[in-house]
Amino acid sequence: MEYVIRPVRAGEWRAARELRLVALRDPAAPLAYLETYEDAVAQPEEFWRGRAERAAHGTTVLQFVAEAGEGGRWDGSVVVLVEEAGALDFFGEAVERRQAQLVAVFVRPEARGSGVADALFSAAVEWAFGLDGVTRVRLYVHEDNRRAEGFYRKFGFVRTGGAVPHPGDPSKVEREMELKRL
Repeated sequence: MEYVIRPVRAGEWRAARELRLVALRDPAAPLAYLETYEDAVAQPEEFWRGRAERAAHGTTVLQFVAEAGEGGRWDGSVVVLVEEAGALDFFGEAVERRQAQLVAVFVRPEARGSGVADALFSAAVEWAFGLDGVTRVRLYVHEDNRRAEGFYRKFGFVRTGGAVPHPGDPSKVEREMELKRL
């Protein structure tokens, strides 16, 4: 299948909501997301509209989607957060330099192994490294999410040695991985 990899548009909140709810039903969701299906499905329309609007602007956050053909179903997504030096990151840690962080990674089970994840990551990383001052892209992966870590390694991400407690289970950790611009 041919996919169109592109940024989400502000008015596409319904498709963004649908894909997010599918992601939160995935068996790996408790390892991969800090949000539950029950919490997400209870959010009002305004929440989803605002989320899509913010993810479409491309200044501090940009969401890429894998659309099955022009106007088709979304089969995957990744969100890029731009973190400024001196600010706090997604986990509340101080950011030392301008960087990008990939979050909310998801590919529908039936599209896995098709190259969708590679295409999404390529678009996200290319966009991030095109931003002024960004020399690394990072992400966090739950210590038990071996499938995801395997993909990240294959793409070129390496562990930094950094880790933070998983917010849902402080006895587990989220390992930091990064990809540096050559």
